[in-house]
Amino acid sequence: METVDTLARRIDTAESLQSVVTTMKALAAVSIQQLEGVVRSVDEYSRIVELGLQVLLTHRPEGVELVEPVLNDALGMVVFGSDQGMCGQFNEDIVSHAIDDMRALVGGDGERAILAVGARAVMQLEDSGLAIDDLLDAPASADNIMPVVEEIAVAVERWRVERDFDRVVLYFNQRDSGGGYRPSSRRLLPIDRAWLERIERRPWPTRVLPTFSMPWRPLFSRLMRQHLMVAIYRAIVQSMISEHTARMASMQAAESNIEERLEDLRREFRQTRQSAITAELLDIVSGFEAQRTGADL
Repeated sequence: METVDTLARRIDTAESLQSVVTTMKALAAVSIQQLEGVVRSVDEYSRIVELGLQVLLTHRPEGVELVEPVLNDALGMVVFGSDQGMCGQFNEDIVSHAIDDMRALVGGDGERAILAVGARAVMQLEDSGLAIDDLLDAPASADNIMPVVEEIAVAVERWRVERDFDRVVLYFNQRDSGGGYRPSSRRLLPIDRAWLERIERRPWPTRVLPTFSMPWRPLFSRLMRQHLMVAIYRAIVQSMISEHTARMASMQAAESNIEERLEDLRREFRQTRQSAITAELLDIVSGFEAQRTGADL
């Protein structure tokens, strides 16, 4: 049976751990709130890019194809995971989703290239027998997102130019309406023709349609590049929000387990302390009785 001092030390350790878990949960909640503001900004920028594309598509020259055809089965994969742990099945879920989708798209023989964002995603991919072409650190905050976006854009362009990859897919966890997250994917290349056609058919929000003086093709290419950058940026932000959501859920479960353990330890501490006090009182009473009996004799 443990002593009172041992139980007291265990209670102190559990309370310290509980404080750490509570702090991590609070930090995750603050990060989610900040990233939600980033999402709103990205959505607004995306809306502006689409308005520019709408103007260009309305003035599209005759015979210009909007989307290049897919010429091969090669697939470029960008998988967003995490560098930090304590986020449950976050990395396992997205890697499993990416592998299932890869098999459906290219089968077992199609050429593929994988860029992983986050060291823990790499561990899961390698455990599944997949070779990683490149690894990037997951951004730690909103201030670090743009450099990662630019590196991914460079890698995608290298796949397209040097290896003739016509298809690139982003794999990321996305927060759902139920407060959790779900594995998601978004096709980065080729550009969705139906999406461009929907933009072209939208009614213009004002009475006057803007004009432009630059050549159509270079301007269209620049706007499409902005669209791709926004898609990558949004995938990173959604992955970061999902990571913090998963970490909050893990910390909530840990907090509940610690509280239950603390209740058990405190109850055991009270019982042990009471037993120790009772034993001491009995020793005192026994000693007093023995002393009185000896005096009577």
